[in-house]
Amino acid sequence: MIIDFSKLSSIKIGPKTEVKLLNEDNYEGEFIIGRATNTLISPQAENLAILDDKYKFITIKNGYLHVGGKTNNRVFYTFCKKNNIKGFEFLSKLPGSIGGSIKMNAGVKEYEISDRLIALKTLSGIKEKKDINFRYRNSDIYEPVFEAVFELEEGFDFELDLKLKKFRENQPKDPSLGSVFKNPEGDYAGRLIEAVGMKGMAKGGIKVSEIHANFFVNTGNGTFEEMIFLIEEAKKRVFETFGIKLEEEIKII
Repeated sequence: MIIDFSKLSSIKIGPKTEVKLLNEDNYEGEFIIGRATNTLISPQAENLAILDDKYKFITIKNGYLHVGGKTNNRVFYTFCKKNNIKGFEFLSKLPGSIGGSIKMNAGVKEYEISDRLIALKTLSGIKEKKDINFRYRNSDIYEPVFEAVFELEEGFDFELDLKLKKFRENQPKDPSLGSVFKNPEGDYAGRLIEAVGMKGMAKGGIKVSEIHANFFVNTGNGTFEEMIFLIEEAKKRVFETFGIKLEEEIKII
């Protein structure tokens, strides 16, 4: 199938290119695109795949939540709120799909999607959480995630839901990939980028947000090359000033 990533991607950058529709029988090492919410796609990107729509589902079986890897995070959040299920309140403003979020161990503040995970269905079979190495915004999962099994506990936390929504209100509304860099231990990437004078800095159509300096936004017709320029400039300035090596939270292909 053909996908125009300048429309699909949350930062509105990327080529129109052929993408393989992936299932459990045809994976051949392609790079898996979820909803392109944290992936910067170059004009030369190739060998891409996206999960088949049959992996969009949410079911309750034997007291556990079973969620397809292509299920939208916000769809899952809405399901949990409607059915009084706790532990997934942080997904309300978190873009992307369940499979990609698990691979990246996505989260907000101290809440991470791996917290209530029990097991995954992957290309190599069922994997229990104890056999997966989850880290801050990362994991050692390098294959497609077709299904996730989560703990099921009643008691949706409306107070926490409101708190997390307010926390996300200070983030820009313009097209972006979310946080560009991981927060270094004991510090914040946004603070460091602002401290080296880059808040509000622009290169063509890409701008370091004046609302939150760890968000680089597309103000109109921004390009892959412009985004890369600002990423490299931020890494260079922060290292020269603070001796800290910023590490991308986004994926670049």
